[in-house]
Amino acid sequence: MPAHAYLEAPVPLAFAHRGGAAAGDENTAEAFGRAVRLGYRYVETDVHATADGVPVIFHDDTLVRLTGRSGRVEDLGWADLATVRVGGAAVIPRLDETLASWPAIRFNIDVKADSGAAPAVETIRRASAEHRVLLASFSDARLAVLRDLAGPSVATSMGLGSVLRLRLASLVGRKVRPHPSVVAAQVPARHAGLTVVDRAFLSCCHRSGLQVHVWTVDDRAEIARLLELGVDGIMTDDLEALRDTYVARGAWHTW
Repeated sequence: MPAHAYLEAPVPLAFAHRGGAAAGDENTAEAFGRAVRLGYRYVETDVHATADGVPVIFHDDTLVRLTGRSGRVEDLGWADLATVRVGGAAVIPRLDETLASWPAIRFNIDVKADSGAAPAVETIRRASAEHRVLLASFSDARLAVLRDLAGPSVATSMGLGSVLRLRLASLVGRKVRPHPSVVAAQVPARHAGLTVVDRAFLSCCHRSGLQVHVWTVDDRAEIARLLELGVDGIMTDDLEALRDTYVARGAWHTW
């Protein structure tokens, strides 16, 4: 039995990265709804906080790439962001609304800036969603803050420094003792031309009580290779590619 309710599902887990960004939108209510209709029960997403402390679902620091507008998310109030439209549709959901809209979905939440840590944790707590979220960040320092705020009952993943130490431990056959809230190493299959996920890494993680979730994989052959290797979950932008490959291998679970 997993130590955290977040992982109480058959592996391998299937994550809709930003709701499935390959469809042309990302981190929107429409994207999340599409992923859920396709059968996804794990959704990866991102959180920033606005200038007035409202946690919102958005990946980038600025609005430019996704909306064509200038401005940093953390410098704008929620009233400003609520008016942003692309093709006539609202494109920046609030975290509280997202958690309320999909009460059965488990969210993998990458907190993108230090200013988002406290608002995100408070919103999760108010929603009584501690059991169905995992808090993530590339920053080990930010993760330490998140863990202090959320407590050990909320699942977390590992920052870059921790992943590097984990990889080094795997090369010498050691296991590690992660923080009690850490349930998974969420990593790319390769980084900077070097292999991250191999049998030694998987063995080290599993000996250390950690799942291995690989991001972001859209190629069907690579998805199949990682499943054969024994990873515990895959994040994808291409929802159909991942689902079809899982189905073909008898690894797609509905629950």
